[in-house]
Amino acid sequence: MVSEKSRRKWSANVTETSDALDLEEGIFKARSARRIAASLKHSAEHSRRRKAGSFQSAMSMLNFYINRTGKNLPASRKKVLETAKIELRRLFGRTITD
Repeated sequence: MVSEKSRRKWSANVTETSDALDLEEGIFKARSARRIAASLKHSAEHSRRRKAGSFQSAMSMLNFYINRTGKNLPASRKKVLETAKIELRRLFGRTITD
């Protein structure tokens, strides 16, 4: 069975060495959803290692972080990160219309 400690190391390793993006250090701890989205967009657009499009790479990294933190993510942080998803869609011109 895999220990909790090795699981944390695994997800941290993916975040740090992902082929998709070179992330700004500590970006997911930023208080502003707009700042998080802008940083992810910049990282995705300037990455030469990503395999998918810029939008998909940025959104995938954001979803990866949200999913990896899971139950340990306070509601206030989850709200900021979910708002960052909306902002990321807006920045890439992919807003959802009713």
